[in-house]
Amino acid sequence: MEIKIQRRYTDYSSYVKKKFGGRVQKVSINAGFTCPNIDGSKGKGGCTYCNNNTFNPEYCKPIKPITQQIEEGIAFFSQMYKSQKYLAYFQAFTNTYAPLEQLKKKYEQALKHKDVIGLVIATRPDCITNEILDYLEQLVRDGNFIKLEFGLESTNNKTLELINRCQSHEDAIKAFDMAKNRGILLGAHIILGLPKESKKDMLNNALELNNLPVDTLKIHHLQVVKHTMMAFQYKQDASQFSFFTLDEYLDLVIDFLEILNPKIIVERFFSESPEHLLIAPKYGLKNFELVHKIEKRLQEKDSWQGKLFTS
Repeated sequence: MEIKIQRRYTDYSSYVKKKFGGRVQKVSINAGFTCPNIDGSKGKGGCTYCNNNTFNPEYCKPIKPITQQIEEGIAFFSQMYKSQKYLAYFQAFTNTYAPLEQLKKKYEQALKHKDVIGLVIATRPDCITNEILDYLEQLVRDGNFIKLEFGLESTNNKTLELINRCQSHEDAIKAFDMAKNRGILLGAHIILGLPKESKKDMLNNALELNNLPVDTLKIHHLQVVKHTMMAFQYKQDASQFSFFTLDEYLDLVIDFLEILNPKIIVERFFSESPEHLLIAPKYGLKNFELVHKIEKRLQEKDSWQGKLFTS
């Protein structure tokens, strides 16, 4: 008989169950936005690692109305889970990068759906304004759940420049400062294993996150996927990339968690791109399988999130 391992980190699923009293599923939406490092306002070509097709479900097409995308997403997930509510997840590209009136129209289309109880909005820290935040704060006051996810990717400015992120860590600090204390759940996204980052650099991300009002965190490992600048760089000179073995990645995540503020809710450790797009590394694991290995490794090492955290 398998013994259930007690979680030694602050996990997102427990937070959701406590807050909503049951299961809540995110339904992805592609609302047709772009990014400032794609349209030329800051840069061109986008982030070197980015291919939105690696995480967009098939039903997410910007030519489809938002309501249709939600309906198709609900139809997909309701086959597995009959009774649940939904969060409309504005995921593709930068979802606050538009005039406020345009944002309102798209967000409110999603909120009108009878089964949608809130929004999850993925964006960049340099694409947020007080005007947008005031509006999101009002949505919270009106009884909606609002989660704002900032893609930091790294807290190292040299790395951000190298991956053509066209933002700085100072942008992140400013964005979190503007967004805090508004009732909006604030998320951050970090990639471990970006080119030329040492283990010390990667662990320093945890220290920097501890200084921000971060509520939730998604951790991803670096993946080289097809149809990206990074794929071209990898083909030209693979030596500039250094990938973890699975055991090395598990140990890195444990070290990262030990430093991380235990109040930060960890939403994800890992996400593997579709096989037909993924170039490297290939672990051949699903998210839940990696979570199980991390929980087991934490137990084996008698470790936990925040073990080395100092306020």
